[in-house]
Amino acid sequence: MFYTCGPNEAMVVSGCGRSPPLMIAGGRVFVLPCIQQIQRITLNTLTLNVKSDKVYTRHGVPISVTGIAQVKIQGQNKEMLAAACQMFMGKSEAEIAQIALETLEGHQRAIIAHLTVEEIYQDRKKFSEQVFKVASSDLVNMGIGVVSYTLKDVHDDQDYLHSLGKARTAQVQKDARIGEAQYKRDAVIKEAHAMQEKVSAQYKNEIEMAKAQRDYELKKAAYDIEVNAKKAESEMAYQLQVAKTKQRIEEEKMQIQVVERTQQITLQDQEIIRKEKELEAKVKKPAEAEKYRLEKLAEAQRLQLIMEAEAEAESIKMKGEAEAFAVEAKGRAEAEQMSKKAEAFKQYKEGAMVDMLLEKLPLMAEEISKPLSATQKITMVSSGGADVGASKLAGEVLDIMTKLPNAVEKLTGIDISQAGGKTTRGH
Repeated sequence: MFYTCGPNEAMVVSGCGRSPPLMIAGGRVFVLPCIQQIQRITLNTLTLNVKSDKVYTRHGVPISVTGIAQVKIQGQNKEMLAAACQMFMGKSEAEIAQIALETLEGHQRAIIAHLTVEEIYQDRKKFSEQVFKVASSDLVNMGIGVVSYTLKDVHDDQDYLHSLGKARTAQVQKDARIGEAQYKRDAVIKEAHAMQEKVSAQYKNEIEMAKAQRDYELKKAAYDIEVNAKKAESEMAYQLQVAKTKQRIEEEKMQIQVVERTQQITLQDQEIIRKEKELEAKVKKPAEAEKYRLEKLAEAQRLQLIMEAEAEAESIKMKGEAEAFAVEAKGRAEAEQMSKKAEAFKQYKEGAMVDMLLEKLPLMAEEISKPLSATQKITMVSSGGADVGASKLAGEVLDIMTKLPNAVEKLTGIDISQAGGKTTRGH
């Protein structure tokens, strides 16, 4: 029949056909009844409280040590499982634990005896490693493996550890006070540094926030400008499209007006051509005939005038030649007369000059009296009677006539009174 077991136990089948016995750790096996036998052994982990009371150390100080060990039978190792089966088959877990406990306790006492209290107390790890190493070598031969060993407690009844602890406690307290002071100092320094970093971080954060706000405002302004530009472009595009549409409409209207104007011009041209032909038939041809007649008449008049002008020019030429001949003859006569006068002047000298002066004297008197003759009204103002004013005017005229010979003498250098006595020709 079949038998099974869990992973925390092993089965050992012995009997007919099983030499050496079959050992199975966790599984199943077929056992022939009556001729084969099946036995079980536990593979559970056993917790051992290894306690050694009043064990003398290397310096003779009795101390008590308590350790905790975890041990179990190794079912995966066939040799260790076989050794455990040979030693513990048929025994309960308590009996197996007791055997392992006594073995560990003996090794623990032996190691305590070789160490000082200080070594055990101050370096528990080293003590635990030594116990684990020594105990494992013996327990392996029994098929038991030590999973772990930890030193739980060390104490004594002589206050040896307490005395060691006082000095250590004082040192620790001293170190604690120093450490506390240093910690407080470091804490204050770190707090100051932390506060500085906090303030710096706050300022940096505010700067970053200001930068972010600035970037946001700049980007927002740029986006607003772009949006407004797009809106303006859209509005301008709309207005441009409206303007283009209006322009196309105006162009169509203008095109229609151009076509209409062209048609009107064509009609006007045709009307002009018709009127020109009508004018040419009714006016131009008779006008051209009249023009030709007038041109011929004008040409005849022009020729007549030219002939008359030539005849008049010839007449004027002949008249001029006659007048020139007369002037030339008169000039020759006057020159001859002047020549004769010059000869007479040379002959009579002063007498001739006096004669000439006497001829010119009336003209001189006329020129002198012209201002008086041009006077329209003479007003005489006198404080006395009118006779006195008239006498005065007469005296001034007489004085002028008296001074006349002197003036003539100064002008000609001739004494008229003397010349008058010599030349008496009826003057």
